[in-house]
Amino acid sequence: MLVYPYIDPVALQLGPVAIHWYGLTYLAAFGLFMLLGIWRLKHEPFASVTGPGAWTRKDVEDILFFGVMGVVIGGRLGYCLFYKPGYYLGHPLEIFMVWKGGMAFHGGLLGVIAAQWLFARSRGKPFWQVMDFVAPCVPTGLAMGRVGNFINGELWGRFAPADLPWGMVFRHSGSLQPRHPSQIYQFLLEGLLLFVLLWLYSRKGRKPAQVSAAFLIGYGVFRFIAEYFREPDSFLGILALGMSMGQWLCVPMVLGGVALWLWADKRQPS
Repeated sequence: MLVYPYIDPVALQLGPVAIHWYGLTYLAAFGLFMLLGIWRLKHEPFASVTGPGAWTRKDVEDILFFGVMGVVIGGRLGYCLFYKPGYYLGHPLEIFMVWKGGMAFHGGLLGVIAAQWLFARSRGKPFWQVMDFVAPCVPTGLAMGRVGNFINGELWGRFAPADLPWGMVFRHSGSLQPRHPSQIYQFLLEGLLLFVLLWLYSRKGRKPAQVSAAFLIGYGVFRFIAEYFREPDSFLGILALGMSMGQWLCVPMVLGGVALWLWADKRQPS
């Protein structure tokens, strides 16, 4: 059994300015996206696009900018709508108080999709080509987010068997029983493993939208599995069929991914 080591969430204090580890993990996520995006410019079909629609480093920078906006706005609105709609309906101004916490991945995903649609439209690029470019570059950013969750000692797991070697006690959870370090599980599944699988899958010729579909399926499945080890939100608990809110949100994600892949498979490559 391990004990969660207290880690000061502030990495560096410069007078009144505090630099948090969580913010640094976001910077690392953005940096990794840029590196992978530039690398991905050498892959097909992006490397062979010529003329006005040719892919450049500037496109990667703009995609990142649009994506950050989509993550922040979509993640916040998703949390308010999916997890606490009644509360925020009665306190609408608190929707804008992002410093109080509360972000949802599934809302962020919808925000990114909307943002990339705007990017594709403004640049005259095929929407699914943009989404297929983005998809393999995302999981490393998700991995960095889980590192931030672990440093903050948040989103801990459910109770683990007493003899589990890596069971961890999170004292601030209100219990001294060992728990699953679910942040690490998600780091490995939704982050590293999903990145490797998507990167390899996207290297071969795929029809438009199939890489995006693979991301939806892969993330949905891995998140669904991880939710069995993650402590549900205290204000929601376990919902119908013994599933958490995170799992219920993954169901349409996986089904949508399967439907998208089948739809793309029947289309002729553009």
